[in-house]
Amino acid sequence: MTFATCDLCDANEDRIAAGTLAVLPPIFQKFGAQLVFAGPATTLKVFEDNVLVRATLETPGNGHVLVVDGGGSLRCALVGGNLGVLAEKNGWAGIVVNGCIRDSEEINTCNIGVRALATHPQRSVRKGAGDRDLRVTIGGAAIRPGDWIYADADGVLVSTEKLD
Repeated sequence: MTFATCDLCDANEDRIAAGTLAVLPPIFQKFGAQLVFAGPATTLKVFEDNVLVRATLETPGNGHVLVVDGGGSLRCALVGGNLGVLAEKNGWAGIVVNGCIRDSEEINTCNIGVRALATHPQRSVRKGAGDRDLRVTIGGAAIRPGDWIYADADGVLVSTEKLD
């Protein structure tokens, strides 16, 4: 899959105006060996607890992008090197985290794309709280399961359908 988010925005200005294509705010740092990635979203809503993140990444990703709404917390990491390896092994295209990651050097060797707010060395708690496959909102943009995520060096887009 080859695309540029700038070109997708230019070619789909009507979709942006209609609200079926959104640009996430430029708050994410880039990690992982894949700078460019895209796929349908699988969504999670968790807060400082990554049990559901691990459980989801242990399943076949089938080219999906895991979108983790961690509430924007900067107090611990939701994804680390082991989960990056799991994501790559299980066929996930990428991970977008509204929160932090850790083990960034390990994640940077994984053949996936990762976007996160920051790095943090502390791991999350492990209580198992959270929800999967629901509408989440990150930076004012709604993301539903199955929406298409497009990420490259210039940003992250969310589309209600696959773009050509």
